[in-house]
Amino acid sequence: MDQMPANKGQPFMKMHGLGNDFVVIDARARPVVITAELACGLADRHRGVGFDQLAVISEHNIADIALTFFNADGSLSAACGNATRCIARYEMDRTGVSALTLRTERGVLQAKDAGNGLTAVNMGLPQLDWQDIPLASAMDSLHLPIKGDPVATGMGNPHCTFFVSDAEAVDLAARGAGMEHHPLYPERTNVQFAHLIGPDHLRMRVWERGVGVTLASGSSSCAVAVAAARRGLTGRAVTMTLDGGDIAVDWREDGVWMTGPTAHVFSGTLTPEFLEAL
Repeated sequence: MDQMPANKGQPFMKMHGLGNDFVVIDARARPVVITAELACGLADRHRGVGFDQLAVISEHNIADIALTFFNADGSLSAACGNATRCIARYEMDRTGVSALTLRTERGVLQAKDAGNGLTAVNMGLPQLDWQDIPLASAMDSLHLPIKGDPVATGMGNPHCTFFVSDAEAVDLAARGAGMEHHPLYPERTNVQFAHLIGPDHLRMRVWERGVGVTLASGSSSCAVAVAAARRGLTGRAVTMTLDGGDIAVDWREDGVWMTGPTAHVFSGTLTPEFLEAL
């Protein structure tokens, strides 16, 4: 996205990973101040552009680039795995490199070209202690005192994973909305429902805090893979089938790697009239 005169609006890109969709603004090309009002206005699928998360690219003095994420309700998100993969692919294609580092609130993440059009990102080590997730008080994160016996995992943002007999049968909107604000999660939580469909193969559906039902979620995929391995349901390398498609997750010694496809759908420009109305 080339720099444009101030009266020509704000350039942006629309991307998605398995249907988990993003508006991406490259603030290196033109600085922009993101307010909650702007994020919510952009997220509106009728009056704005529409997204699950907004991602802003900026310069960084240690990593190759820095990323800041916003949810559809205007709140900040420390981690967004699919957006990280999408932007890593964009930056690798733009610069001609096969690996790079990205600074997020989760820390400095590594990304690399995985071949066959796939992109891999190391989302870092999972947070398993109650205070790091965080939970409201000391408890076993592998067995929460909640009906359904869910698992709590931190991946830079909090997650609550239910293993069920049939994830397809779950009323995701109702149960996800109810769990997002559970008092055990002081910072709210992402909610997943998953079942085993084969050796090291899980079916998972997602409710994202600050967004709602999404077709996919990178950090949720990582959290479910970690929870399944901790419960002894799978090994550490799994295939996750989400509503938007399949992603591979591998919990290694250096962190949780996820590998999958990305898409840069289009580039556009937010008009001055749209920006001034927010």
